[in-house]
Amino acid sequence: MLTPQLINWLLLSILIVVWGTSFMVTSIAIEGGLTAVTITLLRIGLGALVITLFAYSRGLRLPFNLKSWGSFLLLGLFGSALPFMLITWGQQSVTSASTGVLMAIMPFVTMLIAHYFVEGEQLNRYKIIGFILAFTGVTVLLNPFAAGSIDLLGALAILAAASSYALNTVLIRLLPRFNPLIAGAGMLISALLLVMPLVVFNGANIFDELVYAATPDALIAVIWLGLMPAGFASIIYFIVVNRAGPSFLSNCNFLIPVVAYFAGTQILGDAVPSTSLIALIGILAGIGLTRIPR
Repeated sequence: MLTPQLINWLLLSILIVVWGTSFMVTSIAIEGGLTAVTITLLRIGLGALVITLFAYSRGLRLPFNLKSWGSFLLLGLFGSALPFMLITWGQQSVTSASTGVLMAIMPFVTMLIAHYFVEGEQLNRYKIIGFILAFTGVTVLLNPFAAGSIDLLGALAILAAASSYALNTVLIRLLPRFNPLIAGAGMLISALLLVMPLVVFNGANIFDELVYAATPDALIAVIWLGLMPAGFASIIYFIVVNRAGPSFLSNCNFLIPVVAYFAGTQILGDAVPSTSLIALIGILAGIGLTRIPR
């Protein structure tokens, strides 16, 4: 019989695998003929459908007031619409393995923002040393003189996406509290509304992509991105938080970049800079230091 702790670790493992391989799956969608706008639209739309239906099946209902939807719009912008678009655009020139390494900077940006805006989240010497280690790792990865160096604009887009996720993490702490499933549904529905102007502008192109340009692998990949990382994984995320708490969930920060790196290099055969593994180790060591108490 499975113990509660073992169930928690199994659920966390599912999250790590689904989120860690999402960068690899995004690369498949891009290589299969889909653009950043189309991938972002379908990922958000399918994710919103899954989590909203699940929330309503549990008897939960979305609020209908401007204050709540103002919060959802902020979360939708920084937690879904902006980072999904930036990651997908950046991955047009950056491999999935390198994307996973760059995204590992997110906890450090969260730490810096929280220092100024969240009570009780002040920096200490371990957090500062950890940040220096992580920053050094990213600098090594972005070194234009290294063999096989990555595209700078694409890398900056991915770092901006990580920063957007970090800001969203702090906003969740500062904005009014909602049931987590309702917050997730409201966030994704708002994100869908935010990307709709791009859809209207590119409507004909999106149709042509899906019908004529996209390979079957690309279509399967984008459906997976919507149903799993944006949809079902979000539900598992809320279950883990409720069962084991956010500190337990933060173990993802160590393992998602590792899964992303090895999924990209071993499954897709991503060509990565020779310094990428060094950068990954430096960033993970930095994350470990930030976990040390004062």
